[in-house]
Amino acid sequence: MRKILMLTTCVLMSVSAQAAFLDHDAPKPISVAEALTLRDDAPVILEGNIQKRQYKDKYLFVDPSGEMTVEIEEEDWMGTDVKPSDKVRLYGEIDKDWFSTEVDVDRVELIQ
Repeated sequence: MRKILMLTTCVLMSVSAQAAFLDHDAPKPISVAEALTLRDDAPVILEGNIQKRQYKDKYLFVDPSGEMTVEIEEEDWMGTDVKPSDKVRLYGEIDKDWFSTEVDVDRVELIQ
């Protein structure tokens, strides 16, 4: 009986690990050029590379359309180690100031 229960559990876990919800209306990544035109607090998803740390929690993010500063606080890295050659997906919001536009990042995801 115990073996049957363990086998059933393993089968259920493998089936659930392969299933996922795909939302075709989910937000799509945009370019840096597009992000720079958005209003303050607009949600964004960016894909590209973090080239270097500028200071404290500010980083230079680049994609084929341009570059911008992103703010990534320690907890938003969620244990992800990133090199400049790694492609990442950033989730966050636009933070407009009088003289600058940057993204306040909520989550960093490494793209395989």
